[in-house]
Amino acid sequence: MDINLIGVPIFYGADKRGPEYAPAKLRDKQVVSVLSKHNHKIYDLGNLNVPETKEYNKFYAHHNLKYVQQIVEVNTNLAHMVYTSLKAESFPLIIGGDHSVGLGSISGVSKAYKNFAVIWMDAHADINTQDTSGSGNIHGMPLAEAMGLGYHDLVNVYFEGQKVSPENVFILGARDLDDGEKALIKEKNLNVYSPEKIREKGLENLVNEIVQEIKDRNIEAVHLSFDMDFIDSKYVPGTGTPVSEGMNIEETKVLIKSIVETKLVKSMDLVELNTLLDKDDVTADLAIDLLDWTFKHMR
Repeated sequence: MDINLIGVPIFYGADKRGPEYAPAKLRDKQVVSVLSKHNHKIYDLGNLNVPETKEYNKFYAHHNLKYVQQIVEVNTNLAHMVYTSLKAESFPLIIGGDHSVGLGSISGVSKAYKNFAVIWMDAHADINTQDTSGSGNIHGMPLAEAMGLGYHDLVNVYFEGQKVSPENVFILGARDLDDGEKALIKEKNLNVYSPEKIREKGLENLVNEIVQEIKDRNIEAVHLSFDMDFIDSKYVPGTGTPVSEGMNIEETKVLIKSIVETKLVKSMDLVELNTLLDKDDVTADLAIDLLDWTFKHMR
């Protein structure tokens, strides 16, 4: 497999320093060599440019959306890199940065595939909008915007309109939901599985159920978006919004293996590694281990 490694050193969506250093950290930990050992050809495309701006300008473009202009610019450029990678039959692996980059990834996939699904592995649903967010942090909104909900400049990144149908979105591991998100889940009948619900169904049974739904809809591709806070907080000190009562590392690996072995995953994000919060590189080393595991089973 040809893999295009794309770094997106951005913290604006989280409004917390640290995730912008993750691409460099993972390169220092030989991510290219780790992925190459599984008979993949890795093309490191470097980092996307992230425009600099002063903190006092964070609300310049919108009263409840931080750094929205910069995030739109970065995600537009990312979307095009993802799209061109897919059209060249390469696998775009996006290393964030915060989870606001998920909007650009999904937008690029959406232009390449007419009928695709998103599997969003995260402690949070990331389906707030400018009207429901208490923080104004856009990393809590990208999935809503990708579904066509929220601020028009974000909804219309790369091309106008909805990028993915809500029925084709599967959110795994969510356990920290805002009231506005709960209302949206109910309104759109979204597929959301808490860790408790995942364990209740059984990890492999859950994936089989999702895969069957995907096949029934003739889905061409799956975009896998993985946030480090999917994993229980005791294992991931180096992430900006850790949440307890998540999946352990072995459970996470079972889920990832089951998902990638469907051969439907055509693109992936790994986000929210905060190197400034990490302790002895525990979370960075785990990120490398998870990428190693993922692409070991990717064919």
